[in-house]
Amino acid sequence: MKRLSRRNTVFFLCLLVVFLLLDAPATWKAMYPIYYKEEIRKSSKQYNVDPYLIMAIIQIESKFDKHRISKKGAIGLMQMMPTTAEWAIQKTKISPMATEYLDEPDTNILLGTWYISFLHEMFNDNPYAVIAAYNAGPGNVKKWMQQGTWDGTEEHLSRIPFGETRHYVQRALYYKHRYEKIYADEFSSLK
Repeated sequence: MKRLSRRNTVFFLCLLVVFLLLDAPATWKAMYPIYYKEEIRKSSKQYNVDPYLIMAIIQIESKFDKHRISKKGAIGLMQMMPTTAEWAIQKTKISPMATEYLDEPDTNILLGTWYISFLHEMFNDNPYAVIAAYNAGPGNVKKWMQQGTWDGTEEHLSRIPFGETRHYVQRALYYKHRYEKIYADEFSSLK
């Protein structure tokens, strides 16, 4: 009987240790690492964009792989299309040379964050519309909202007509909340 009791105690203690390790901040940071913290911090502050949203979009778009190029030609961490980047460069007065450095984290994050800021202005700071527009394009999102297909709310995400965009918004919200929880101590002053 003592042997069984000891075994149960050891088992219980092992479970407790595993539970405590799983709930440790270091464990969560290892499971959801972020890179380019300074670039995110700088761009977030410059364009007044939630750093956790930037992280979420980078996670979805490239999984923090700065060399990522999509089949459609989107480049870098935030998967900027070259035409969108050129347009953003003209609007922001950034050097036209930036198009040659679109795969560099600082340039890519800066332009992607500016674009998110632009979308925030276009959609009156509606975060759901901003995320949807980043994926489907602002023209589609405007059309959906004007035609009453989707009202721009989280409650009605299921009404977004593009399955890819619907899933994109849900994933972005998931990662944003996850990063907020894990990295609150590092980025809370920017929110």
